[in-house]
Amino acid sequence: MRAGRGTPELLPLRVRAKKQQRDAVRYRRAPFVISYWRTDQLVFENFLERRRITANPLTSTVLHFFDRWRPLRELFTALQEYTPASLRNAVRSLARHSFLQRHGQGPVSGEKELLAWSQWSPAASFFHLATKDVEFQPDSDEEYRELLQLAKSNPMPGPVKLYPKAPHIRLPSPKADSEFPRVLLARRTWRKFSKQPIALPVLGDLLGLTWGVQAWVKTPQIGAAAVKTSPSGGALHPVEAYVLARNIEGLRAGLYHYNAADHRLELLRRGAASRDITRYLANQWWYASASFVVFMTAVFSRTQWKYDYARAYRAVLLEAGHLCQTFCLTATWLNLAPFCTLAFADSQIEKALGVDGISESVLYVAGAGMRPENDDQAHLLSGSEISGLNL
Repeated sequence: MRAGRGTPELLPLRVRAKKQQRDAVRYRRAPFVISYWRTDQLVFENFLERRRITANPLTSTVLHFFDRWRPLRELFTALQEYTPASLRNAVRSLARHSFLQRHGQGPVSGEKELLAWSQWSPAASFFHLATKDVEFQPDSDEEYRELLQLAKSNPMPGPVKLYPKAPHIRLPSPKADSEFPRVLLARRTWRKFSKQPIALPVLGDLLGLTWGVQAWVKTPQIGAAAVKTSPSGGALHPVEAYVLARNIEGLRAGLYHYNAADHRLELLRRGAASRDITRYLANQWWYASASFVVFMTAVFSRTQWKYDYARAYRAVLLEAGHLCQTFCLTATWLNLAPFCTLAFADSQIEKALGVDGISESVLYVAGAGMRPENDDQAHLLSGSEISGLNL
């Protein structure tokens, strides 16, 4: 008599075949996993997928075993002191949490791009991804109240360091009676802006003097290096500028890329509104009326081409800072009201720009508007604004 689907004599054979098939599946450790101790817990983190678990040290043994594609059944032989069932469960759990990759599942989003960081990993790549998309307090008043409470229990550190017992020499006061020091002393981060639009030539001056290529220097058998107004490690200039133009006279509102070589704007998307600025800048509503914002991104391959060590990631961050200070000083010289902030929605901006966040990623945001009429205090921080990452 032919056995039915659930008859006892065939069920063990089916179960055995299914287990053999499952145990033949190959796994490999995900390439972007690090581990570290946090107090008494061992933490494993896949920094590409930003997944984190705590587990016992045996997990390190399992992950180390799958340093290359291996079938699950080989793990049973390597760790005979554990039952196959317990090892299956462990592997299944590690795969579910992204720490093991199952053969045939396809590459993870961003994996190919991050492999180009191999010389900088894990130090720079871990820091880059671990500090993206921070959740900022949506209620600025509540954040300020928390800051007040923090100041009571843990007073704010002093802004300068002193050596009161060291011999000292008093210096002459800095000369401030010429245009350059007056611009330096006038630079502020503004939070209120006039409704008056910025003229297109003024925007052109600001972009050209900050990010524009001023000259080219040819290096035999290597190529041409750009000369700009801010320094760059190896003259590689990894930073690009994208302009979200909202209120520029003579320019249609939209998202543009600034072509630093030809000094022109390249339209990527039409339309820009105050709500876009608020959304991209982590709900900092006081910047919504700015005439434009600039998203500074880094094309990391430019710096990685020459510098194959993780410290070079610092250079990229510093260069964004150089450019931002040049921007703020130039905007001040042009009688604009500039600002800069580190509080922004990384992934939302990168999606709007069409960049992947790994080979090219947003690092810094600046912007400006016209100065408000009869409001000399517009640059000062209010209680609700002091808690943001504004510089």
